[in-house]
Amino acid sequence: MKPMRDPLSESRLADIIDQARGKGPADLVIKSVGIFDLTSGEMAVGDIAIAGDRIVGTYETYSGATEIDGRGLIAVPGFIDSHVHCESTLVPPLEFDRCVVPRGTTTAICDPHEICNVLGVRGLKFFLKCAEVTVIDLRVQLSSCVPATHLETSGARLEARDLLPFKTHPKVLGLAEMMNVPGVLNKDPGVMHKLAAFSDVQIDGHSPLLSSYDLNAYIAAGIRNCHETTSAAEAREKLAKGMQILIREGTVSKDLAALAELLTTERAPFLALCTDDRNPLDIAEEGHIDYLIRAAIGRGVRPLDAYRAATWSAARHFGLFDRGLVAPGQRADIVLLEDLSTCKVHSVICRGAPVTPDRFRTRADVALVGLDSVKLRPVTAGTFHVPRGTGESPPVIGIRPGSILTDRLAINVSSREGAFMADVALDILKVAVLGRHSRHGSVGHGFVRGFGLRRGAIASSVGHDSHNVCVIGCTDSDMAMAVNRLIEIKGGFVAAVDGRVTAELALPVAGLMSDKPFEEVEQGLRKLRQAVSAMGTTLHEPFLQMAFLALPVIPHLRITDKGLVDVDKFELVSS
Repeated sequence: MKPMRDPLSESRLADIIDQARGKGPADLVIKSVGIFDLTSGEMAVGDIAIAGDRIVGTYETYSGATEIDGRGLIAVPGFIDSHVHCESTLVPPLEFDRCVVPRGTTTAICDPHEICNVLGVRGLKFFLKCAEVTVIDLRVQLSSCVPATHLETSGARLEARDLLPFKTHPKVLGLAEMMNVPGVLNKDPGVMHKLAAFSDVQIDGHSPLLSSYDLNAYIAAGIRNCHETTSAAEAREKLAKGMQILIREGTVSKDLAALAELLTTERAPFLALCTDDRNPLDIAEEGHIDYLIRAAIGRGVRPLDAYRAATWSAARHFGLFDRGLVAPGQRADIVLLEDLSTCKVHSVICRGAPVTPDRFRTRADVALVGLDSVKLRPVTAGTFHVPRGTGESPPVIGIRPGSILTDRLAINVSSREGAFMADVALDILKVAVLGRHSRHGSVGHGFVRGFGLRRGAIASSVGHDSHNVCVIGCTDSDMAMAVNRLIEIKGGFVAAVDGRVTAELALPVAGLMSDKPFEEVEQGLRKLRQAVSAMGTTLHEPFLQMAFLALPVIPHLRITDKGLVDVDKFELVSS
């Protein structure tokens, strides 16, 4: 197991002991604050003494070189996002840092497989450089599925030999989510190499709807958790078999309502909270991990159990034994709350120092990468022509609002003049995925139901996990308009109606992230939401919902640049 922190000199250790005993002023003291005890759920008022980045005393009376008045406030441990893709916040890690730390998230376990699917090792190195300078303790799991499957075209490939040089990096805990469940069960050689190479460290999971013997095999292969659990029954089986369940509440995937009943005192040690994919607009309007805590308590979960899952349980699961409690010897990541039940954050202490704007301004900068990653050539309306031929009507992808699971719908798709057409009246729209990692990318065609667009088209260069260009539309001409504008802005989101672009958000960093502050991204998302709402959509976040249509590891029907994918059979649908 990796060391939690650098070793102490004897003189520093002596100084810590003296500060803990009150023999001299502590570096920082939070005075007369309510301390929420996660071992009992009890509350008591006292001082918290901090030496450097470590809590050295609680409850007793201390004096400090710097003192914070904690009267009327409640101290809880810093929150842990147990599984997140920073790219899905649409900003680079340094902006993610500035966005979520003031809301109390002081540790995040991230998987950079979005940027790795575009840029490979270059994207991984970028994230590791960022993690070395962020205020948040950003832990970078090594992306296990680049590409996620053989059913799509990614911009890179990472094998075990590519990942092993980073295994001992101080910011790396282990291997990121193993999405290729069939590869595990069928003992795919590449998957086996990765599982064996990282069998002595943390391996994260991704196993939607997996059960019975197959679940046993998946867990026995060394995979320890799952954030893709969407029902209480599914979670109970996984918990009984020793899996840690990471309860997710993202922008598209919202599982808290289904899993909140499991957040009990008995089970909280085996649960954690995560966002997975959550954009800056939702963070601004609702929150980050603070929102998950607030929402869980609002559903009747005891505060003790909600805060345990958000802190202590996650820390223990990932072997981060130096955090998760407000107690001597623990890392001084502390959130000061105005109210426990609503998780209203007053201020944050991270690594022993108050979080202020200056802490973000004084970080070392990291140069952005992947600023020319959309290599797709301009398209025409003819690119989206779907000839009927002599074949039957294709299956239609059915959207489940609030979930990334999809259905395979048997609906007759309209046709005219020998071609299949969108049918706005039946909410059946065209969808296409275009390979963007070369100028000669392939195009997969299909149809989708559930977006509710009445006119126009929307396009995105965010398309999990290979991040090819996805486009959905009512007309071929608007689909072409949206895609061509997307190429011009080097990636992002575009909405077009009647041959005119009505809203856009440029994401030039690998076609995934903005080079602007998160506040500007938030405002851009508001304009996009308004524009697409005017087009008739019924979805809360249509762009991220669209992004998951290309993810061929989530049941049941998907689409990639290679065509429609039957995820249950793990094969392309024959045309």
